[in-house]
Amino acid sequence: MLEKYIKAARRETKADLVLKNASYVDVFWGDVKKGDIAVVDEKIVGVGEYEGKEEIDCTGLVVTPGYINGHVHIESSQLSPEEFASLVVPHGTTTVIADPHEITNVCGMAGAEYIAKAAANVPLDVKVMLPSCVPATPFENAGAVLDGKDIEDNINNDYIYGLAEFMNYPGVYNADPDVVRKLEAAHNAGKMVDGHAPSLRGYDLNAYICGGISTDHECVTKEEIEEKVSKGQYVHIRHGSSTQNLGNAMYMNSHNYRRFLLCTDDRHSVTLKEQGDLDDALRKLVAMGIDPIMAVTCATLNGAEAYGLKYRGGIAPYWQADLVAVDNLKDFNVKYVIKSGKLVAKDSKPLFDTSKRYLPDNVLNTVHLNEMKPEDFVLPLRGRKALAMTILPGGVVTDKEVVEVESRDGDVVLEGTDLLKLAVVERHHYTGNIGKGLFKGYGFKGGCLGITIAHDSHNIILMGDDNECMARAANKLKEIGGGMVIAVKGGETYSLTLDIGGLMSSKDADALKDESKELLERAYSMGVKREYEAFMSLAFLSLSVIPKLKLLDTGLFDVEKFGFTDVNVD
Repeated sequence: MLEKYIKAARRETKADLVLKNASYVDVFWGDVKKGDIAVVDEKIVGVGEYEGKEEIDCTGLVVTPGYINGHVHIESSQLSPEEFASLVVPHGTTTVIADPHEITNVCGMAGAEYIAKAAANVPLDVKVMLPSCVPATPFENAGAVLDGKDIEDNINNDYIYGLAEFMNYPGVYNADPDVVRKLEAAHNAGKMVDGHAPSLRGYDLNAYICGGISTDHECVTKEEIEEKVSKGQYVHIRHGSSTQNLGNAMYMNSHNYRRFLLCTDDRHSVTLKEQGDLDDALRKLVAMGIDPIMAVTCATLNGAEAYGLKYRGGIAPYWQADLVAVDNLKDFNVKYVIKSGKLVAKDSKPLFDTSKRYLPDNVLNTVHLNEMKPEDFVLPLRGRKALAMTILPGGVVTDKEVVEVESRDGDVVLEGTDLLKLAVVERHHYTGNIGKGLFKGYGFKGGCLGITIAHDSHNIILMGDDNECMARAANKLKEIGGGMVIAVKGGETYSLTLDIGGLMSSKDADALKDESKELLERAYSMGVKREYEAFMSLAFLSLSVIPKLKLLDTGLFDVEKFGFTDVNVD
């Protein structure tokens, strides 16, 4: 094999593929150079003047390394891994660090294995990380539990690349024995550990990093970013559908930018279809004034180095032939995508088939609950003051507010207020658990929104102002095997089916996009404020590792105190 590369590199034999007349981003020196890029099998063999058995004229184009998404939950696209690839690969993404945390919380290790096997069918490198916190905290009910022994038993699986985002940061800095067992299992296996520690600073951060945790995608302030980078961590710049912090790139400079990565974390199929993937992040970063070479390096070489992806993320001899040809370093419109030396996308369209999808029975039919009734959603309050949750637009951080309330016939009165009921219904083990609370400021009126995507344990989240609609929405979600619904007061129930774990659709991307847009527009027409992503923002209201107030199937949870609290304010 090496002889083949060497001879082609010296032009003694023709390369398999040559990108002719290319300008290309040299992420090592930090500029744009010119030359033909020669490829043999999966490798780049040289840059210069080459002839190939196949040639692609790149005159007027700029070639970059393939983009590396440093942290993504494929499930959040609501697509199968095959259909996810059909959207992101044409936009230049050739490698993703995938955390199947969502489907593993529903289906256990069968969910992680499903992601790996389905992804093997497409020209996208999916590095599957073993979810570290299933469930995210011990205070809620998920579909599965992975304790320290489970991590030890599975971390050496061939399809597992590392240990995924360690969200239980108090467990790390308090040296919880089971947490330490998980971390040691990863390090003993020679595998890296991803981080997740929003706002963690000082000695607690020192202790967290001593768990051998090398990244973080949850940074908020400049001071936090500086401290984490200074202490050796890589920081992700995130560009998801609901969670976006591209502004953190403004803290990069010519000295520290090699410690920043790009990721999407959670990006919906409609966003991917209409706006793109990391290419969209790149064009926005450049529009913000970020140097384009620096931005491309964050999307390529930095991610490769952070995750130990040897010979990826650059354009050089013997490096992986993952290449993206774009119109320019401002708009980043993708013309060609080369994956492992093969042309796999052209003009933002995939050149590979995704019609044959891997779909095992053990990730289907995952909504398990008894018939819900309107009285299940009555919310009695003791007095005239209560605690309500709010959410900050463009993120997943929630706040809390004391609100004036009235009650009638033992139930809170919502008419004439900007309050809604919020409920989290356990859907894995027939426990009958229903967490109940109040939400202020979403805007929705006249029914109920419901979804089986509820980070991170993925119980049912319901938000509404009518008890009958809330019960109807829950029952519809059970009937369709999971998804998203809108139950209209005195009217119809509209739904979108997510049959894979209640998280993802087995349909193709176009069909899901059309159904999603229709349901989203219906939600907005019923008052949801456009500053929120109607359903995906809802899905984060039970994420008990992000401040400040969250709702679990077991009750209202104060993240800052890391314990339960009461909706009643005396």
